[in-house]
Amino acid sequence: MVVVDDQALVRGAFCVLVDSAPDLEVVGEGENGAEAVELARELEPDVVLMDIRMPVMDGLAATGTIAALGLSTRVLVLTTFDLDEYVFGALRAGASGFLLKDTPPAQLLDGIRVIARGESLLAPTVTRLLIEEFVRRGPADVGGRPDPPASLDALTEREREVLVLVARGLSNHEIGTELFVTPATAKTHVSRLLMKLGARDRTQLVVMAYETGLVEPHSP
Repeated sequence: MVVVDDQALVRGAFCVLVDSAPDLEVVGEGENGAEAVELARELEPDVVLMDIRMPVMDGLAATGTIAALGLSTRVLVLTTFDLDEYVFGALRAGASGFLLKDTPPAQLLDGIRVIARGESLLAPTVTRLLIEEFVRRGPADVGGRPDPPASLDALTEREREVLVLVARGLSNHEIGTELFVTPATAKTHVSRLLMKLGARDRTQLVVMAYETGLVEPHSP
């Protein structure tokens, strides 16, 4: 993975933490978004651990650029719990999840593993609050990508049901319980949603569910 933060001490601490895990390895580090993009292009890491506020190119622009490269690299954003516009924009740009900078070390490492597996960090309350808030604000207010929301016309009724549950932050196991199907079947439905809607991961499925009006903030 690649660690990007403009503060050398913070960046170094994250690198030491990640390298302490036997199944994780830091292959590069950068101090701004421009370096993050170059490292992603050159190294194609599984995950980029990205700060938001940085000089030269901020994490928002870097996340969008990395997503546009068409790589399998996923971006895990580090943020503070202030729901700022940069975080909303990063989610629209293609970030696969968020963690607070004061996240306990073990939880941070687990979060990196989740993102590396192609999943997304949707369970924490902070993520749903972010999603609801940026949907209320709209793309013009958060500076996110201008693409119109994908149409849901191609989805079956069951796939719509699954998309609603994904937007509520349910795991495949929880979706299976809700719909009385196996977790494997739920996973298949989610995979079909990703393919039909052209989404990178579950985070973008949630974005689409809100942006198309299928799910509204605070809906049950």
